[in-house]
Amino acid sequence: MENYYNESAKDFFEGTAYVDMTANYKDFLANLPQGAKILDIGCGSGRDSLSFKKLGYEVVAMDGSIEMCKLASEHIGQEVVHMQFQEIDFPCIFDGIWAASSLLHVPSSEIEMVLGKLKVCLKDEGVFYASFKNSEFEGERNGRYFLDLTEDKARALFTKVGFKVEKMWITGDVRAGRGDEKWVNILVRK
Repeated sequence: MENYYNESAKDFFEGTAYVDMTANYKDFLANLPQGAKILDIGCGSGRDSLSFKKLGYEVVAMDGSIEMCKLASEHIGQEVVHMQFQEIDFPCIFDGIWAASSLLHVPSSEIEMVLGKLKVCLKDEGVFYASFKNSEFEGERNGRYFLDLTEDKARALFTKVGFKVEKMWITGDVRAGRGDEKWVNILVRK
């Protein structure tokens, strides 16, 4: 996975850095105090981290691709932590976790463990947003591994790990020419 993003970092950055995701921020940010500390996992281009910083939030951004970390660090204006999801070991310091289109690269055999690690670093009553492609597919597609989820599977997964589901909704892809692709968005609370 890391090789895919290292090799296509510039193209991926250019295709995602300026996409408008503000509609997806609304419910997540409404549940956070002003100045809250947010962990943006799989931050990619750093688009969301930069938006959160501009709104006055403290952001820790991380990504599993060293090349994406370099581009995102420059874009955000702060260092991006290079770390795989399976290596997450932050202390319990975050008011919110943002995982836009990132956890979908974690195999089903590891996703509960990764969500458990994220739960540990989220404060009590903290909120967690994640999005997954809306389908039953799991496996390699276009050089990357994907774990797609339906609403029912997403609800069952996050509930099993001990999160309380606050809201789920389906959206189209916001990138140009990809509006037919559907995404499951889930907002949960610890």
